[in-house]
Amino acid sequence: MEFRTKIDIPKFEFGISHKDRCLFIGSCFAENIGNKLSETKIPTSVNPTGILYNPLSICKSIKNALSYRKYSANDVFLSGGMWNSFDFHSRFSNVEKAKCIESINSANEMLKCQLETASVMFVTFGTAYVYELAETGKIVCNCHKQPEKLFNRRLLPVSEIVELWTECIKVLEEANPHLRIVFTVSPIRHWRDGAHQNQISKSTLHLAINELNTKFGNTDYFPAYEIQMDELRDYRFYAADMVHPSETAVQYIWERFGEAFFTEQTKSAITRIGKITAAANHRPLNPQSEEHRSFCRRNLDEIEHLKMEFVGIDFSEEEGKLANTEW
Repeated sequence: MEFRTKIDIPKFEFGISHKDRCLFIGSCFAENIGNKLSETKIPTSVNPTGILYNPLSICKSIKNALSYRKYSANDVFLSGGMWNSFDFHSRFSNVEKAKCIESINSANEMLKCQLETASVMFVTFGTAYVYELAETGKIVCNCHKQPEKLFNRRLLPVSEIVELWTECIKVLEEANPHLRIVFTVSPIRHWRDGAHQNQISKSTLHLAINELNTKFGNTDYFPAYEIQMDELRDYRFYAADMVHPSETAVQYIWERFGEAFFTEQTKSAITRIGKITAAANHRPLNPQSEEHRSFCRRNLDEIEHLKMEFVGIDFSEEEGKLANTEW
């Protein structure tokens, strides 16, 4: 007997292999899955401009990158001894104004390159609520712990998300005609919004994505939200805060992701690469033993085989660790 409901993931018209370049952009859940894909050695970039939660901020970041907007001293502000930008995550904040601006512009350039060369872009919407600067009406990507009175908070209507993303997708098509876009809704609950408001927010995102997918032939949807809510509807699949998915849940969603996008050849390659990574991180009791040296030689040989089969994969880190033995 089945004691749970399993989400049926429709077959995608494309797959992901080591020949593809992937870009993940959006909420912190994008980082959970994007980082796991990066570990497989499939070329992957994860949030080059930092974590972004709402559809408008993500859209804004994409447009700014493709137009290669140059940020200047007028675009940053000083708070608590740190220079920040309302358009960027706090990881770009710096005690030095020049370094803050430099890192922002470098990230913008990196995102532009990724958008123009990616095969697949995964976009994760976290919330339909946005914060606007009360003085200007400008939507911020990050409030940087500024006083609440500086902002107005509002719920985006479906129509506004669809309108802006329709324009955004057209801009992306011009920059990269072969790009596939896969939308997801983050299963992380924004509990500070309240249970009811969180449901309204997530529903708004679902409706907007559904409308976009009916308008475009190069967009899809991966049901990460549904997998967490329906297949894993138990608090044992949540972290200690009872809001974020647990490591087990992320691993399970990652496995369903692989089922949806990886060919059998890709799955086999990922398994072999995983063994190499584990071998490189292995700490032997006696690094100078003949047994360990033989172990390293076998894995270095396997790396050479993989490099011939999958041209372009970077094993420099693993090779360095495995070769760091006096033969």
